[in-house]
Amino acid sequence: MPQIVVEDLVKTFAVAERRSGLWGAVRGVVRRKLRQVEALSGVGFEIEAGELVGYVGPNGAGKSTTIKILSGILVPDSGRCEVLGYVPWQQRSAYVGRIGVVFGQRTQLWWDLPVIESFDLLRHIYRVPEAAYRAARDELIEMLEISPLLATPVRQLSLGQRMRCDVAAALIHAPPLLFLDEPTIGLDASAKLAVRDFVGRLNRERGVTVILTTHDMDDIEALCRRVIVIGDGRILVDGPLEALRGHGLSERRLTLDLVDEHERVADPAVRLIGREGARVRLAFDPAEVSATELISRLTARHAVRDLFVENPPIEEVVARLYQRNGFDDPDAGDEP
Repeated sequence: MPQIVVEDLVKTFAVAERRSGLWGAVRGVVRRKLRQVEALSGVGFEIEAGELVGYVGPNGAGKSTTIKILSGILVPDSGRCEVLGYVPWQQRSAYVGRIGVVFGQRTQLWWDLPVIESFDLLRHIYRVPEAAYRAARDELIEMLEISPLLATPVRQLSLGQRMRCDVAAALIHAPPLLFLDEPTIGLDASAKLAVRDFVGRLNRERGVTVILTTHDMDDIEALCRRVIVIGDGRILVDGPLEALRGHGLSERRLTLDLVDEHERVADPAVRLIGREGARVRLAFDPAEVSATELISRLTARHAVRDLFVENPPIEEVVARLYQRNGFDDPDAGDEP
């Protein structure tokens, strides 16, 4: 039986519109104008125990709304949702002890307390037996390499340090299911790698089911065997990572910083997508030419100061999926 069952979820928000100018502001106080934003429009999927699923889409697509419904924070307008045998918003007290949730832009740690005291408080909140708590805490501290941070007040941590501590806090009570909503947002490269490595180990070694929402396709490539793409409140693709490539979305980007800003770059395997002075942005298909081969060819012909390879932004991936599915361009609307 699937660990998560979602069927035909619908969620609409009423969003206030503010008129421009002083008179418009006064009128807005007297009579507010509201518009309806449909955050989810018939979303459905199933997830088995032990899966690590990437849930991706542009801003306003419905990712965070879905996670908040799955974690019991929001109530949908209609549809069915069962997680670990619970209806999250109806049985929340019993349910939240079985899940871990990390929101990249919010913390569950106490701002003015040392990290270790936040862990101790969470142990009491979740009623974790002392022996089990100590074993879980010590293992998480070692795996996430946060021992030097334990006596530091949360407000004095860097974003990367705080995120590693937040991940540990979400797992103190050993939940079988973990929701990660943008856990690497704003992190530097080393912090991203640390969080990414830990999530992969957690899934492989402990069998924890993970749902990961992110804008970073490198996170998806490194961790996820299955990807669900959502746009404008609808599921566009649900399947293995290769499904995205099957939609013609395997293209990658190569950016070159040339010594001569007037030098022309041409190669049959690349497409020019932009140029700003000495910086040239190219697109290529790794199925036709590997990044290593292409870089070797171009650096042999041109004097290059610097270069880097990256995936196209997720917004562009979803836009192409919309075009292929005959939808209008996704509207990056409001998503609470």
